[in-house]
Amino acid sequence: MPPSKRAAAKPSRPYHHGNLRRALLDAALATIRSEGVEGVTLREIGARLGVSRTALYRHFADKRALLAAVATEGFRTLRQRLVAAWEDGGEGRAAFQAMGAAYVRFAVANPSHYRVMFGGFVDPDAEDPELAAEAAGAFQALVDALVTLQRDAIVRGDETVLMARYVWAVVHGVAVLGIDGQLREAGAVEELMRYALTRLGTGIDSGGAT
Repeated sequence: MPPSKRAAAKPSRPYHHGNLRRALLDAALATIRSEGVEGVTLREIGARLGVSRTALYRHFADKRALLAAVATEGFRTLRQRLVAAWEDGGEGRAAFQAMGAAYVRFAVANPSHYRVMFGGFVDPDAEDPELAAEAAGAFQALVDALVTLQRDAIVRGDETVLMARYVWAVVHGVAVLGIDGQLREAGAVEELMRYALTRLGTGIDSGGAT
């Protein structure tokens, strides 16, 4: 008697062989979104994907390594979005505003990444060189933009890194309010983002307008 189609069918797998690392990252992101970073464990993620602990450890030695990979991916994507906004916007005042908008929109669209990146769950300077480089690169994109604006006398000539931290504090605040659900009204995140960026621009403008 030939085997039935049911018996012959292979069980479906939630990932393609050879791409387990991607599947682990996606499972971690989904868990963070539903249960928070504290809910992430390699054992439960492995069980969800139907893979052995040995297979897991080929990619990540422990939870911290998995979270470091999540943060690295997040900082890389954020850096790319900031640089694209700056370059596509013409590398001037409008481009700087576009960078701020890109930052907030990245956070709102990728809350799981963002919580790991800035929630104190990883230390970019201690986890691994790639994470440190991507975290530094994202901040450097902002510094580089400010250097150009200062050179062109568009913004104040204040200490550049301090100014960059001020700008970061403003957009980070809007981003956190957005991903924490504190701005529930339709369009509230975008409205606050536009207002904050406008007032921020006024504050650091080289003309000193208030």
